[in-house]
Amino acid sequence: MFFRSTLPRSTTFRHAIEADLDRVLPLLIADPASSLTTDQYLAKLADRQYRLPWTWLAEEPDGTLAAVAVWWGSPERELPSALDAVLVVPDGIESGRTESGSTDSGSTESHERRIELAAALLSTAHRAYAAAGAPAPPEYHVFLPGDWREQPSVAAALTWRQEAARRAGLPVAVERLRYEWTPEAGLAAPSGRLRFTAEPDDEVFVDLFRRALTGTLDAASGKEAAELGAEAQARADVAFYRDDMVGDRAWWRVARTEAGEAVGFGLPSRNHVFPVVGYLGVLPEHRGRGYVDEILTEITRILAAEAAPEVVRADTDLTNAPMAAAFERVGYRNNARRLVLSAR
Repeated sequence: MFFRSTLPRSTTFRHAIEADLDRVLPLLIADPASSLTTDQYLAKLADRQYRLPWTWLAEEPDGTLAAVAVWWGSPERELPSALDAVLVVPDGIESGRTESGSTDSGSTESHERRIELAAALLSTAHRAYAAAGAPAPPEYHVFLPGDWREQPSVAAALTWRQEAARRAGLPVAVERLRYEWTPEAGLAAPSGRLRFTAEPDDEVFVDLFRRALTGTLDAASGKEAAELGAEAQARADVAFYRDDMVGDRAWWRVARTEAGEAVGFGLPSRNHVFPVVGYLGVLPEHRGRGYVDEILTEITRILAAEAAPEVVRADTDLTNAPMAAAFERVGYRNNARRLVLSAR
């Protein structure tokens, strides 16, 4: 189906400046496919997880704001890592005019204008990030309820965002299950089959990551390894969990048999909000023996002891049924989903 552009030619797309803040905050209204609130934005702005140059605006010819997009990044980084929210102001939709000059906020054209505004805003920001050295547009992470397909309001709020992201260069979608563990769930006692040892040498973990990539069901790791090569991907993974996550590097463990043979590894970690199951891997030759449950239990045990959490969070791809089953067996419960939209 063909749609003509309904955007005014003088619509401006730019990043925010300090003088915009009072106008941006009222736009941050949560909806079924966006949970960002004013309080969250201000808190993350204060510690540099959000920044005004990472907050992009669509400004109408009369100076009103029609859309806003907010990217997130580590406080130590110069470029953002992920798109957290994109919102189009309802009044901005309703101000779209047909060629005859009439307003039709409920029309297909109005729906298309919402998509065009968001897509143009994201595309402009993506070009700016590329010029600053970003190798690819940041991924867009959308947090959704587990039954989002059965909720028309959620599906509708997601549909235009996903189409806008696709037009802006994020056509690939991976759905992930979000799990949570709470102390009330408890943990099984160690079986004694495995010994978990700290390992300060990053090269040991590079080798373990590389070996675990064979036959991996993790979509992101498998895709990156196919493009970069297993060695480069393993080094990138180690660098990410060491440098970008805020968990203690000393929590990382190698899982070994009583004879000392490595069977896998676990990376307890945390993001800027919660303790998380950073990564775990079982080496191909040791899969199918239940070691995944023991490694996941040990990761959770370390987080429970070191971080005293109210909740531990973890994600796995919707298609990674063995990992999902392990989470269930260890006492994690699925409570939401995350849709990751990326360039490749």
